[in-house]
Amino acid sequence: MSWEYLGYFASALLVTSLAMSDVHKLRWFNLAGCIAFTFYGLAIEAWPVALTNALLALVNLYHLHKLKLTHCKAGASRS
Repeated sequence: MSWEYLGYFASALLVTSLAMSDVHKLRWFNLAGCIAFTFYGLAIEAWPVALTNALLALVNLYHLHKLKLTHCKAGASRS
């Protein structure tokens, strides 16, 4: 398998994420792109690519968690 295709796929996910107006969708697409780029970086032994994208995946998870908490609080206040 050519790892280059995984790099293109990861790039497409990141570009798609930045075209989103919904922050929740943006974070999910960006997370998927970061995970794909992490595997790509590991596959081609590009350690800075793998490390940076693994850290960015954690940042996306953190923000998704915050969005979930905000949504749960908003739902609880309406009850």
